[in-house]
Amino acid sequence: MSVTFPSKIIIITHEFYPRRGGIATYTEEVARAAVQTGHAVEVWAQALPPKATEGDWPFKLRRLPLKGTHGIRCQLSIAREFIRHRKTLREATVYLPEPGPILTLLWLQLFGNLCPPRLILTFHGSEILKFHRNPLWRPLARKLFQRASLLSTLTNYTRELFCQRFSFDENQVLIAPGAPRSNFNPQDPAQGTLDLAKVIVLTVGRLHPRKGQMITLRALQALPTEQRDQIEYWLAGTEAKHGYDAKLQQQAAQSDLTVKFLGNISDEQLGAIYDQVDIFALTSVEHCNSIEGFGLVYLEAATHGLPVVAHDIGGVSEAIDDGKTGFLVPPDQPEKLTATFSRLIAEPALREQLGTAGRAWAQRNQWSDSVKILFPNS
Repeated sequence: MSVTFPSKIIIITHEFYPRRGGIATYTEEVARAAVQTGHAVEVWAQALPPKATEGDWPFKLRRLPLKGTHGIRCQLSIAREFIRHRKTLREATVYLPEPGPILTLLWLQLFGNLCPPRLILTFHGSEILKFHRNPLWRPLARKLFQRASLLSTLTNYTRELFCQRFSFDENQVLIAPGAPRSNFNPQDPAQGTLDLAKVIVLTVGRLHPRKGQMITLRALQALPTEQRDQIEYWLAGTEAKHGYDAKLQQQAAQSDLTVKFLGNISDEQLGAIYDQVDIFALTSVEHCNSIEGFGLVYLEAATHGLPVVAHDIGGVSEAIDDGKTGFLVPPDQPEKLTATFSRLIAEPALREQLGTAGRAWAQRNQWSDSVKILFPNS
């Protein structure tokens, strides 16, 4: 696919700071890397919440008058922005890295020249299923995807899913992989980490059934008593819905396992937390047509020299080198998950071996490489 794009890039997203998560991180890092490689970049993002402090960005940031949901009010608000600034958008490369603004363009493409002629779209996983299963959206989505200048995903898994659902050849969709966050500064392994008496298992992610915190908690509670006495389980994350946090706390209270809910941790604090723990676990599952397309957080944990435990679903296997940087466990085998934790707790040398390999594994991709893929010849 050989396409020449204007050097000015406008990135439009509902997922941006201070919102947390993989898509927000991906958007920010691509924007940073694009500036570093000589592009003029503007990011148009959702409104800054009350009392939140704006970050310091190397690119121009324009806050849009919308909260950043997929509801009709936000769709109408962002549609107004597309219409109001259609001339500006027609003269730039427009990059939509997540489904919110893509959903708006499904409808705007039907009206004359409201769809930007140089359009780049990135897909992460669950939105592919969302666009495909809606019989009203499906033909509009296929039409929009066909007129895009470039289509990309982060993983082979997501590319295959996209091509199957929307009848594209794989050579029509490029892979622009994720990488560790640029503002992470893991400890030098020679300096060591805090010498804590217990082995600490950490999960980082919003408190949601899809993230599998309950599964990890139950697997750790199933350990023999002597191993339960050796460990602590830390959970970093908020945004619990439908009382999921209360269910987790109730489950934690039902055994003698030490469980700490750390809440919403800033990026600066999170780096220090990673350097205090021994094992990273995120046992995501498929939930209500939501899938794990990749998982940048696995790379972040590996960057800090942590062995990683995860379920073998979606694109997770492209973030973890099974048996070398961590272990992938089938989601329907809780006994194997408990056995995996038991082995890692009992073998510190294995934890160190996996963590050392993980540092190199996590650095195999750079954000500048993704920028070259997303914005060729610009």
